[in-house]
Amino acid sequence: MAANPADKSHVQTMFGRIAKRYDRMNRLMTLGQDQRWRRIVTHKAHLTNQSIVLDIAAGTGDIAFEIRRQYPKATVVAADFALPMMQVGRDRPTGSQVEWLGANALQLPFPNNHFDAVVSGFLLRNVPDIDQTLAEHYRVLKPGGWAVSLDTTPPRDNLLRPFINLYLTSIVPLIGRLVVGDRDAYQYLSGSTLGFKKPEALVTRFETVGFQDVGFRRLMLGTIAVHWARKP
Repeated sequence: MAANPADKSHVQTMFGRIAKRYDRMNRLMTLGQDQRWRRIVTHKAHLTNQSIVLDIAAGTGDIAFEIRRQYPKATVVAADFALPMMQVGRDRPTGSQVEWLGANALQLPFPNNHFDAVVSGFLLRNVPDIDQTLAEHYRVLKPGGWAVSLDTTPPRDNLLRPFINLYLTSIVPLIGRLVVGDRDAYQYLSGSTLGFKKPEALVTRFETVGFQDVGFRRLMLGTIAVHWARKP
């Protein structure tokens, strides 16, 4: 049975199962485009070498490592509740460049006004309470800091939608079974993507908790969105 975002233990266990082959699967599914998306996230975070950054739902650390690549003196905290995912990142040759911490996005273990930026990859689709998650982003950000989210998004209503739906519901789970040995995890990816909020609706969620200057950009035929928002 596929997990759902409201079931924390199932989602946590699922990501633990696929941790060792997670990055390889991402490269295959996105034809390598996921690396470019992380560069966009880093750009939208408005960072400097003096920035203190939280990468929440950091997984294996792809965004955290990209930030360190561009800003070698920045402090980057990679936090996730799926500890096996973070262990993969820790074991990389550059793993010591990032601070690793087990944490739940719904209740972050950090003081108010602490980070210059909070970034995430594939977080909001996987939490049971988007508003609470964004409220925690807002709380730990310094005034003037930026929150940036990368996530999948339902395809737009156009001629490509039937083909995108077919790819998500049939091809992706098949690749997941062949490459990772876990069809269920990628059925969950497909179902949670198709059932997730449209980018325009997510803008409203950012604004509801107090963010300003909220914007987004669609990528990969409209199946990926990067959102950014500033804490006033």
